[in-house]
Amino acid sequence: MKLSETTIWGLSPAQVHDRFWASRGVQVVRQGEPSAIVEGAELFLLLDARSLAIFSLARLLDVLCWTKPELLYVRLKDRRERGYRERAIVQADNRFVAFERIYGAADSRLARVALTRDKGLARVWQAATTPRTGWRLLRAEVSRNGRYVMSVAGGGYDRGSDQDLLEFTRRLVQVWKRPDATIRRANRCEPGVWTDADAQVPRSARFVGPVWVGAGRRIDEDCSVVGPGVLWDDPVRRPVVEDLRWDQIEPSQATDRPVRPRRTSSFNRACKRAFDVVFAIVAFLLTLPLYPLVVLAIWLEDGRPFFFVHRRETLGGREFPCIKFRSMRKDAEHIKRELAGRNQADGPQFFIEDDPRLTRVGRVIRKCNVDELPQFINVLLGHMSVVGPRPSPYRENQYCPPWREARLSVRPGITGLWQVKRTRRRGADFQEWIKYDIEYVESANWRLDLWIIWRTLGVLFS
Repeated sequence: MKLSETTIWGLSPAQVHDRFWASRGVQVVRQGEPSAIVEGAELFLLLDARSLAIFSLARLLDVLCWTKPELLYVRLKDRRERGYRERAIVQADNRFVAFERIYGAADSRLARVALTRDKGLARVWQAATTPRTGWRLLRAEVSRNGRYVMSVAGGGYDRGSDQDLLEFTRRLVQVWKRPDATIRRANRCEPGVWTDADAQVPRSARFVGPVWVGAGRRIDEDCSVVGPGVLWDDPVRRPVVEDLRWDQIEPSQATDRPVRPRRTSSFNRACKRAFDVVFAIVAFLLTLPLYPLVVLAIWLEDGRPFFFVHRRETLGGREFPCIKFRSMRKDAEHIKRELAGRNQADGPQFFIEDDPRLTRVGRVIRKCNVDELPQFINVLLGHMSVVGPRPSPYRENQYCPPWREARLSVRPGITGLWQVKRTRRRGADFQEWIKYDIEYVESANWRLDLWIIWRTLGVLFS
């Protein structure tokens, strides 16, 4: 049986390749292979029908975030191009004769791919009859100013070559640390070792290096398995795999690059702080007449306390008391534990439509964003800024370390980029939260702050 016809956890090598990229928020789109362009993908990787590719997104994400090209051409610097591969020569009775060393460069067509955020360009590529036609159509669709070319270290593999597929799977097992992000059947046995629930792996078995064990496979007692490698599914017990759910992909897998906060001078920080103080004083004085009305409404429905104070984290991870008008019942935290199974949020936060913990007054002041007015006091005290990431407690900030370090490098804000740009798509809200927080931290400036304030006022008054 050819290697392309084997499976691991019910998936062919090409399907595993596509799940690997999906775990990073990237949908693989192949020329000539019809498939739905999904809504949950953040990027589209354009490949020809015979190619598989592995490379790091880190440097490319910087270009995509800062330069914002419509189409990013990626040339893979494949280290195998100047190397060789060895093939065992055997006689008719399978007796070993010698190793044959085969020299030659990899196919250059396998070393060129492209990335885009544009669904239209992905469809243009998908509909092309040949790779040559596809590249020509993309050049016609995107102006020279909208194209960018980069070279990165990586590998291009031919899915029709058993030798290439063997090298591809060995490499993938080494670089993909969490296959369970998009493959439910993958169960972590020990660090670097992933097995199928239908595999028999005794505790006495020893693993050296990363290994994947497929369905129906049995490892003997006291056996040593040396990786990197894959023990493919037993063809007789090949499992049926569920379709990929893009709304259930772990969001942290998509942010595999270091966050680089924008450097600001002490003068710029002083100016931002002065702006925050002046803005907060003006906003506090303008909204002060609302305070007795809101307090009276809360008191008439549910009594005291009028304010809700929750511990949140600010610059450097320091905790502060975040002040809001109380919009929930007094026993809201107790009820929250009972409602944990109904949580509709895709991240660490808690959200239920028509939340039963909300009071009638709370629903009104939340809808009008009046409940957050006391946070201008936090701005005056230096806990918060007018614009910044949403203030979150310690528990939520531990969910994604790169995101935590980014958002705690600045003061949290009453409003922010996530609040004005989020799409509220089910299953993608937390991914957008991470994305827009990091985008703000890396590109924060006074023009962006003013734009966010203007958009926020537009939402409030609309």
